[in-house]
Amino acid sequence: MQAQPSYPLAHLTAGVSPLTAGHALVTLVDCSPRARVGFRGREAAQWLAGRGYQLPTAPNQALWQADGTLVARLSQTEYLLLAPEAAGGDRLWREEAAWQLDDTACYLLPRQDSHAWLALSGEAAALVMAKLCGVDLTERAFAPGAIAQTSVARASAMVINATRQAQPTFWLLMDSATAAYFWPVLTDAMAEFDDAHHSR
Repeated sequence: MQAQPSYPLAHLTAGVSPLTAGHALVTLVDCSPRARVGFRGREAAQWLAGRGYQLPTAPNQALWQADGTLVARLSQTEYLLLAPEAAGGDRLWREEAAWQLDDTACYLLPRQDSHAWLALSGEAAALVMAKLCGVDLTERAFAPGAIAQTSVARASAMVINATRQAQPTFWLLMDSATAAYFWPVLTDAMAEFDDAHHSR
């Protein structure tokens, strides 16, 4: 198993992982220690299918796998694989190790260091995002499995509706250099809902 690298918000954890902030209606978790890897190329779909993955049929869609991995299709030829739990990343480490540069038009995109990964979940998750993002992320407009590559709080981010059960969940992926910006922006946007809960 590959050793997990350091991650952008590690300095905030004080040795405790994962980093979490939360209120009664919404919770934010730093998922950056979890495994993720990307692949791109006109034969990337063929390569991934050969490794046993079921793939979304269109860009900006994500599809859960039987083992809990999420495959996100970002364009016609680019895919991002995300492990849902820190202990479940072995398969993705193996995919990264198995890839070799050859005549196959499928190219490895290491994402462990390039992208930070945050999870916003709870009843008020869409309301928090509405304060920061111009895309309508309500369930009627942004169904589970949908992806928006957009601006959040004036910075580029990818938003995935990773809801699997009743609790709404958004996964946000952004350039690692901006993670320290996103964390306080999101926790500040969440604070209103903590106040609303306590004022009832």
